[in-house]
Amino acid sequence: MAWFKRSQEKISTDTPKKDITDGTWIKCDECGEMIHHLQWGSNDYICQKCGFHFRIGSKEYFELLLDEDTFKEMDKNMHSTDPLNFTDSKPYKKRIVDIEKNTKLNDAVRTGTGKINSLDVVFCCMDFQFIGGSMGSVVGEKIARAIDRSIKTRYPLIIISSSGGARMMEGAISLMQLAKTSSRLAKLAEEKIPYISILTNPTTGGASASYSMLGDINIAEPNALIGFAGPRVIKQATGKDLPKGFQRSEFVQEHGFVDLILNRKDLKDKLTQLLKLLSN
Repeated sequence: MAWFKRSQEKISTDTPKKDITDGTWIKCDECGEMIHHLQWGSNDYICQKCGFHFRIGSKEYFELLLDEDTFKEMDKNMHSTDPLNFTDSKPYKKRIVDIEKNTKLNDAVRTGTGKINSLDVVFCCMDFQFIGGSMGSVVGEKIARAIDRSIKTRYPLIIISSSGGARMMEGAISLMQLAKTSSRLAKLAEEKIPYISILTNPTTGGASASYSMLGDINIAEPNALIGFAGPRVIKQATGKDLPKGFQRSEFVQEHGFVDLILNRKDLKDKLTQLLKLLSN
């Protein structure tokens, strides 16, 4: 039974009706607000109530930051192998096959070239959903090749990090990627080509011990977890309570490891400003 009837037909309103299809609702991890997925996407995957920045993948960052249809992916078909025949809860080979099928990704980073407000860049973005954004041989090699492309084209380099650290399934091979990427970035610096690092939630372990913290400018999203070992591990090792907000963006900036904290909505405009400044 209807609660009310219109007394007049064809009543017009100033604002056009927006069709919102039935779909998924997302709950904010910070404040518990329920957000319709269409509203969530249109707000750059940020909670409208508390400003919490949801974790997103490379596809979403490409859409938010790069000019439409300008991204050209590099080394798309590189896949991890299993040099150690590693098995934990399942064989590493099977884990790779399963995660590729579930995520439609070939590894934890996508690299290529694109434009930000018509400015050419080499752009790398990690995906946490691929084994926690862990650094394996493919991640290190793709980032190294992206740096080489930046040197060759002299396009500024941007890397968006989202990582839990080195990929233990590849042992020492994964740790070698820290030296590989760091040495390439040293060469980039010698060539005086700008590098902007963007740290998202989380940026930890091997990523934070190498390329993530080596930017000419390090930018963080609000309240992102940034550090080497996690706070739980540090607390266990030291036996002491940690300061409030320990290893969050604001704490890290206060202690000099991050230059800027930017709302995701402001990121493209600020990158444009920085790229023009650094290029000149």
